[in-house]
Amino acid sequence: MLKNNNALCFNFIMKRDKTEEAVKILKQGGIGIIPTDTLYGLVGQALNKQAVERIKKLKKRRRGKPFIILISSLKDLKKFKLKPNKKTEEILVKIWPGPVSVAFTSKLAFRWPKNKFLIKLIEKTGPLIAPSANPESLPPANTITEAENYFGNQIDFYLSAKRKLTGQPSTLIKIKNNKIEILRYGKYKLRGI
Repeated sequence: MLKNNNALCFNFIMKRDKTEEAVKILKQGGIGIIPTDTLYGLVGQALNKQAVERIKKLKKRRRGKPFIILISSLKDLKKFKLKPNKKTEEILVKIWPGPVSVAFTSKLAFRWPKNKFLIKLIEKTGPLIAPSANPESLPPANTITEAENYFGNQIDFYLSAKRKLTGQPSTLIKIKNNKIEILRYGKYKLRGI
């Protein structure tokens, strides 16, 4: 497990090599703050138990709230032993990639982002646990400075979007009996599905 007292601050737009350093840190079990397709996310490898526990502790996460995991394709669901039925898969291909998170269990929700940078990052690191970058009871960070104010040097790296993000989380849904149930309204409005 990495713990960096001098967290690295990267600008992924201008310095591609810094993104590769972030990939290396994530593969070693480190955690970081990155811009996602919705908000800044506090990320670590979803299948790395130490990274997940570290994020839970930093977030002061309450029990029973599902973690959002970013994936790079439908195939990534198999890594979590999930096999959606045909109707569910039809719904997923209508809403993904995009800012919609789907809760498959009470503990896990998944999102396939549309952002090409994120998809390439996830292809290199594997699925990333990505709750919003804020302690549980505080508003999500909309800028890298806000994220740094929350977490300081407890994070191994920060990737900046160089702009303020939307401030809207993903829309969170559950698919039950082949129908969509909205658990949280967010950035994406579901129509005609």
